[in-house]
Amino acid sequence: MARAPRLTESASAVFAVLAGAGSATRPQLASLAGLSKPTVSSAVAELESVRLAAHSGTASSGTGRSAAVYRLGPAAGAVLAVDLGPALTRVRGCALDGTLLAEATGSRADAADVVREALAALPPDAPLWTIVVAVGDVTAPDAGEGGMRPATAKAGPVFDAVAVALPPGVPVHLENNVNCAALAELHEGAARGRHTFGYLRIGVGIGLGIVVGGQVLRGANGAAGELARLPYPWADDQRPRHEALEEYIGARSLLRRAAEAWQDTDGPCPRTMERLLDLAGEGRAAARTVVDRHAADVGRLAAAVTAVLDPGLIVLGGSTGADPRLLPGVRAEVERLSWPTEVVSSTVGDFGTVVGAARLAVARGVQTVTQAARTKD
Repeated sequence: MARAPRLTESASAVFAVLAGAGSATRPQLASLAGLSKPTVSSAVAELESVRLAAHSGTASSGTGRSAAVYRLGPAAGAVLAVDLGPALTRVRGCALDGTLLAEATGSRADAADVVREALAALPPDAPLWTIVVAVGDVTAPDAGEGGMRPATAKAGPVFDAVAVALPPGVPVHLENNVNCAALAELHEGAARGRHTFGYLRIGVGIGLGIVVGGQVLRGANGAAGELARLPYPWADDQRPRHEALEEYIGARSLLRRAAEAWQDTDGPCPRTMERLLDLAGEGRAAARTVVDRHAADVGRLAAAVTAVLDPGLIVLGGSTGADPRLLPGVRAEVERLSWPTEVVSSTVGDFGTVVGAARLAVARGVQTVTQAARTKD
């Protein structure tokens, strides 16, 4: 594993500010870091000497003077984000200012090769500080190796398959995929400017990302938002089963129910959620009935979320949930069952999980570089 150079506290603070800004002049760095101009000048010189910062041109001020502009240097390195999705694996390599350096996408079965492709596209001399892997599972510490692993068999096998492609010695952090997508909505999507909300993912599975005060709520076991574990069904003649709610609301079961209700007179039965939603949008009665019921079911789940969290905002995401054609039905059910809660569709799309994982990786990378401050200025 690469080792970050030891920095003074002022250089550490200036590096963190420069990573967040992307590029800045020394006066701007002084303002952002809350340090004096002489202290910033000394810190910038220190960062340049270890190639953590580099001169990138000049900028003119309103007085006609020009000021040197700085950006991260080649030794600032990179981080990797991996989204082990149910169908696709998406990988992004980023600089510590968030700049995209490498990107690769492939099937879940080829996850290790997708990771290798992204790693090969990173600048060869850039140290790799950390890797964040987003999995569709609760994550738990691995007592045997001191790292982290998926807590159940949901994501364990695919994580083990991709782990062989990860560079040895680089810290690997696992995060729930829904939590990552919630972070993407917070910073770049439908929840931008909001500090408390719920991100409700509906697709092959279901899940909830809970953001309170701008931070993801993970819970005592890392399992906050695991809606699949809600007891279901509640009925006198039925006993709740393990993850039965996810089985009922998930896309596979929805398509199966559509097939059971489909009549020959309705035309070819849809085999994908996209086709089912398209037919409903065209006004096909059979498809409309199935989709309307699904929207109501999602709305009831959203109402349950509001009853517990009162988030003020629910963002609908996932391969099914993000489709705006579900939105009216979900909103109507939430309005019927709960107090006023804004319900909107996701705006980050399929890349939300890897975008959120990349944000986490960048934050951890900056922390790695800055945590070794050696002296108090």
